[in-house]
Amino acid sequence: MEKTATEAIQDYYPDDFAWCYGCGRLNETGHHFRTGWQGEKTVTVYTPEKEHTAVPGFVYGGVIASLIDCHGTGSASLALHRKNGHHVGDGSQPPRFVTASLHVDFMKPTPQGIPLQAVGTIEEIHPKKWKVHIEVFADDMLCARGEVVAVVMPSNFLSGNTEK
Repeated sequence: MEKTATEAIQDYYPDDFAWCYGCGRLNETGHHFRTGWQGEKTVTVYTPEKEHTAVPGFVYGGVIASLIDCHGTGSASLALHRKNGHHVGDGSQPPRFVTASLHVDFMKPTPQGIPLQAVGTIEEIHPKKWKVHIEVFADDMLCARGEVVAVVMPSNFLSGNTEK
């Protein structure tokens, strides 16, 4: 299993959009999820910390939901960036997505102390709306499935004025 994405889309988000608790590289206390391509699928590898415990030996479900959430928006960003003729690290600014919908199904308790691998399959719904189907594995065990509908971040998002 790959330890981390070598070329992660989150590494190229503009500083104003790099503060997410899940995937923001500038958030010192965040998870720092990093999403990259692995063939035609997307992958994020993350090892939860001891403080992410639900009960001894198992990972808190909120961390799994956060992993699915950020993997979904990162995957959508990768897909649209590729569709626009770019690749990660080519000097072009990738699109930033926000979550419109998040669905998580927990399949089995997720064991603590094992790197988790989120694997995404991307489906374009609309030029500004993408659906990502995600499976989270601990070693070869499927622990969770999720679906994220991600939309391109509105241009007025930072101003706090998100009315249409």
